[in-house]
Amino acid sequence: MHGYLDIYCERTAPGLWQEPLNTLTNLGFLIAAGLLLRLYLQVYRGRHAQGWDRLLLIGLLAAIGVGSGLWHLTAERWAMLADVLPIAGFISVFLLVFLVRVAGLGLLPTLVLFLLYHAVNSGVQAALPPDFLNGSVFYLPTWMALVLMSVWLAYKGHVQWPDYAWASGLFLVSLTFRTVDQAWCGTLPMGTHFIWHLLNALLLYLLVRGLLQAATLRFR
Repeated sequence: MHGYLDIYCERTAPGLWQEPLNTLTNLGFLIAAGLLLRLYLQVYRGRHAQGWDRLLLIGLLAAIGVGSGLWHLTAERWAMLADVLPIAGFISVFLLVFLVRVAGLGLLPTLVLFLLYHAVNSGVQAALPPDFLNGSVFYLPTWMALVLMSVWLAYKGHVQWPDYAWASGLFLVSLTFRTVDQAWCGTLPMGTHFIWHLLNALLLYLLVRGLLQAATLRFR
């Protein structure tokens, strides 16, 4: 599980703190988690058990910041798992919370759509090389799922559909910065991966905040 990996523009040598921007911008995820925790305590005051799934997402958001920070701090293989696992966990939990809490689907359709997402995700990653789009292929099914959420909410007339539409656009922009990191090394020696962190911290904050607000929202 040990071994140095150099896959980002900013890193030019092994060792700690060789990616200062990529490391420090993970504070954005921790700040987002802190702000969401404060909002969660306000929304679910006296009835915290009702929002346990939102609290889980907030915890996973904080774990993303810690795991990604360790990964960019050390560039070791073990730290890559600390980076990837919380992200995968957040995506899965968010999808389930959306299907149940926002879409209001029952157990069977929720299970079918959840498994369908993971089947498509596995298929896309199996069909395309792992370095396709600088590794951003891992996130393409998630972006597509977010777009479909936006379309479905718009069709249903849900008051939050514009938020999800904007989130889809923001995710596409952040994915672009993640994808061009290596390609722009000659122009920007610090790379663009740190922008991916900052935009994603904002994106996940907006999505989880929307779930917290959805506790009091209804379809028009």
